[in-house]
Amino acid sequence: METNDVVSAIEPAMTLPELAAYLSVSTQALYDLRSQGRGPRGFRVGRQLRFRDSEIQAWLARMEVADGERHQRPAGL
Repeated sequence: METNDVVSAIEPAMTLPELAAYLSVSTQALYDLRSQGRGPRGFRVGRQLRFRDSEIQAWLARMEVADGERHQRPAGL
């Protein structure tokens, strides 16, 4: 595997403050969601959390589906 292959395989990752800013929520909201098992999967680099873009997108998609299931319109409307 060449060096270029390794570099292109590395996916961008956001820090917790970056993710909070991206979603326009507080970092505490993300900590709370994660402590409830409802937050995005992340990993630690030293003491800091990182979140891969693909995991953020998958998590947002799961949240949309779950929200849609909770707020289904009655048939015929």
